[in-house]
Amino acid sequence: MTTLFLLRHGLTAVTGKTLYGQTGGISLDERGRGQAERLAERFAPVRVTAVYSSPLERCVETVEPLANARRLPVTESAGLIEMNAGTWTNRPLAQLRRTRLWRDVIDRPSHFRFPDGESFAEAQARAIAEIHAIAARHPRGRVVVGTHGDIVRMLVAHFTGAHLDLFQRTMSDPASVSVVHVGQGQPRVLLVNDTGGLERFAPPSRTGGNLRG
Repeated sequence: MTTLFLLRHGLTAVTGKTLYGQTGGISLDERGRGQAERLAERFAPVRVTAVYSSPLERCVETVEPLANARRLPVTESAGLIEMNAGTWTNRPLAQLRRTRLWRDVIDRPSHFRFPDGESFAEAQARAIAEIHAIAARHPRGRVVVGTHGDIVRMLVAHFTGAHLDLFQRTMSDPASVSVVHVGQGQPRVLLVNDTGGLERFAPPSRTGGNLRG
């Protein structure tokens, strides 16, 4: 099986304020850069074999310190990019929450398409396809995947067997890590929305592993 570490990017100046969608040129702010540096420290026990990222700057910048520390390239993948929010792109979230369509975003995302943009079903399908392609390229690997909050949550929903309409019951905080096993047999979700240490994913020691009875 491939172990996939799904990362949401770190904080930007407009995180939680604006629906920036696929807008480029939005970098991590000082808080986000600190989160990216701490991610490299959190992964210290993990034997990372590859690093992938959405091509948007905020995701690449989140995984770069980790990739640099391991001397690994960051492979950018369009399949991991944020949803195309169409005409809603760059509109304030406070304004969008007052619209009639916002209830569909919350209650029936499987039926919702952003005006002139992408549907949640389409975004989930292309993210799932990309994750399986990555896993196929790295059998038995431990792969870091930098992407976006809703993409992480839709992937977790898929791997737990939850309906797309329920994906928002799972959280994905900035710079959080969710971990899944993908490959032979049923996928397994090992961790969701974690912001702590990752020692449990260290390689087993030669003296009996890292289990504590």
